Amino acid sequence: MIELWRLSATELAQRIRNREVSAREAATAALERLDAVNPLINAVVAHRPESVYEQADRIDEAVARGEDPGPLAGVPVTTKINVDQAGFATTNGTRLQENLIAEANSPVVDNLVRAGAVLLGRTNSPSFALRWFTGNQIHGHTRNPRNASLTPGGSSGGAAAAVTAGIGHIALGTDIGGSVRYPAYACGVHGLRPSFGRVPAFNASSPERPIGAQLMSSAGPIARTVEDLRVALIAMSAPDMRDPWWVPAPLIGRELPLRAPICLRPGEMTIAKRVEEALLDAVRRLKDAGWTVEEIDDVPVIHDAAEVQERLWLGDGFPAFSDAVARDGDPGARAVVEGVRAKVAAMPGDVVSSSLVRRTTLTRQWRLFLSRYPVLLLPVSGELPFPDGLDMQGEAGFQRVWDAQLTMRALPAMGLPGLVVSTGIANAVPVGVQIVASHFREDLCLLAGKAIEERGTPPSPIDPVA
Repeated sequence: MIELWRLSATELAQRIRNREVSAREAATAALERLDAVNPLINAVVAHRPESVYEQADRIDEAVARGEDPGPLAGVPVTTKINVDQAGFATTNGTRLQENLIAEANSPVVDNLVRAGAVLLGRTNSPSFALRWFTGNQIHGHTRNPRNASLTPGGSSGGAAAAVTAGIGHIALGTDIGGSVRYPAYACGVHGLRPSFGRVPAFNASSPERPIGAQLMSSAGPIARTVEDLRVALIAMSAPDMRDPWWVPAPLIGRELPLRAPICLRPGEMTIAKRVEEALLDAVRRLKDAGWTVEEIDDVPVIHDAAEVQERLWLGDGFPAFSDAVARDGDPGARAVVEGVRAKVAAMPGDVVSSSLVRRTTLTRQWRLFLSRYPVLLLPVSGELPFPDGLDMQGEAGFQRVWDAQLTMRALPAMGLPGLVVSTGIANAVPVGVQIVASHFREDLCLLAGKAIEERGTPPSPIDPVA
């Protein structure tokens, strides 16, 4: 009999609804897997087995009454330490919030619970969710299950590492500059950043976020199959009036021709040979699935979009943020602050208002561009997943990371959805591609992603590799 933690979320939920297995059995398998492998990777930094069993028993009771507990019936799901989960600290990886206990779930966590998910544990993140690497002074360092010499990504590095190692079937992450997409890439699984306004967001434990974070951050799922991402998106995107930006957009749009341009070097960015090979492999897969794929020279003003993202992310309240990082003392966060300090100093006095105006123009240009194509293939990063800690290896290391993450940084400025699909392993290093679509067309990302996935992905879940 297959071990339950190995199943996809979709199959496990179906088995629980059909009473082939119980949610308690699934919870037991998840907790045993967590105990077995989490000490090797430090992906989950807080969990309460008694609460996991209580949640699972409620699912089993609902099934026994003949009720449908939801699309994620009994599926163990992890949540990230910067998202409110009642009774747990929303630490955000910083000592300044170590005792910030949430009194209520965030909307997306409530949505997961209403969909039948069992909340398994809290996943690690860098301090202030600030890096494409994962570690902090409260919870320690998270390791990549596929290759311990590589970053697990960030800021949802614990989320991706957990899913990859079979700790939970779906992980909740957040993405303002690649924090869902990049960890999925680095760990060799799949990650979806939904459109701005798709998934409701709010942390009652904390002050309102600056406007840039409100407009660009998105909560989304990391999983081992594209189908699991689809089901997770359905669950996560249910309405919640606590988020005034939430949009009641349909999850499935009108049918479009299967056309997908590919841009190998957006904005003339430098890409590694294996990154290019992965993209061309995805082209072959899509063509085999009946898609028409054409190579294009460039995409609209991607460097301008990255600059707007930087300005809206860093330009609002940087002195106070810099002070918080100094008081916390995390060396990784300090490296980021020092790496961007000169950029922030050069920003104009009206940085927020001018960036919001520029954002409107850029969003219009991208919408017009994507109206001609259902989806767009782009590099996830200019490089294969980085050696762990590269951003802390002096100015050159930081700049190398920053430059390689052009697409990670640019796309959130317009609130666009993006899907990362893992396609293989090259010499023990994961590779993959990024699929972009217009606003609220995650369904098209998932359609293309499914075609790519069906033609080969890395095996998962896996036992962590030293």
